[in-house]
Amino acid sequence: MNYIAERRLEEKEARRKQIVDAAEEVYADTGWDELTIDQVARKARLSRALVYVYFKDKFDLHCAICERALLLLGDRFEQAAARHSAGRDQVEALGRCYVAFSQEVPHYFQALARFEAHSPTHVDGESNEAACMVAGDRVHSIMVTCIETGMKDGSIRPDLGNPYLTSVTLWGFMHGIIQIAATKGQMLAKDGISTQQMIDHALRMTSLGLSPKEE
Repeated sequence: MNYIAERRLEEKEARRKQIVDAAEEVYADTGWDELTIDQVARKARLSRALVYVYFKDKFDLHCAICERALLLLGDRFEQAAARHSAGRDQVEALGRCYVAFSQEVPHYFQALARFEAHSPTHVDGESNEAACMVAGDRVHSIMVTCIETGMKDGSIRPDLGNPYLTSVTLWGFMHGIIQIAATKGQMLAKDGISTQQMIDHALRMTSLGLSPKEE
């Protein structure tokens, strides 16, 4: 690649980042339903037409945000798992990491929840949606590795079966717990239960369910 071509590629990547940065800022401020391409263009100080050069529609832009969210979550998962040696401890650390992620960057968590509600049909391998799915596969692979580690070191019961199925099930459980904590906090408080208590209880249930012995 010659200098001019390399410079153009760098400028293209910088412009794309500028658009996604602007979309993230608008998303965090207004929510996805209220976000428009016009708002993103104004925030990025670009023309609406130029935004469409990089992203074909609002969903395409949403996928780019989700990819960022999953890349960040994957990095956090790797760091959380590395702090523990036993597989079951790693899995619990990932659960707590996911909760912290949802609280610290809620617009990322909401973006991923919206993306998961979408059912892909045919995904172009070069699309932002495909890149998002690759990033998601990495997140699940980290969880699968932790589960496999636990099965090998004896901290996770060996009769759970498919580690990937276990990973997806645990994700679905904690994802639902986080959503309930975010939306039903007042209802729980009326019964004397804090959202943190519910989260800790869910993680405790998960740990007991994975354990090969009674505790």
